[in-house]
Amino acid sequence: MDWMILITAGLTEVIGVMGIDRLNRHRNLASFSIMAGGFIISFILLSIAMQSIPMSTAYAVWTGMGTVGSALVGMIFLGESKDWKRLLFISFILSAAVGLRLVS
Repeated sequence: MDWMILITAGLTEVIGVMGIDRLNRHRNLASFSIMAGGFIISFILLSIAMQSIPMSTAYAVWTGMGTVGSALVGMIFLGESKDWKRLLFISFILSAAVGLRLVS
């Protein structure tokens, strides 16, 4: 269950990052709310997950999910580069997160 909470924390971090992008384009209350809400929920869920998952593992997985999720959102929805080298390094981040799960 704690791993599901951690995954949800990573996904809501991506929502917060999407809020930052939206806030850069549209300075309004809705954009700020998406950003703040995403990060607040993400931090709360991360702290809950860290009650049973070691801090180093939880934080590494959380930041990795945020990094990969934000990169994928940029590539899919914002027209950012889909270069094979970029995809290769994203797969390294995912492999590291899975590896941490396997040894934790």
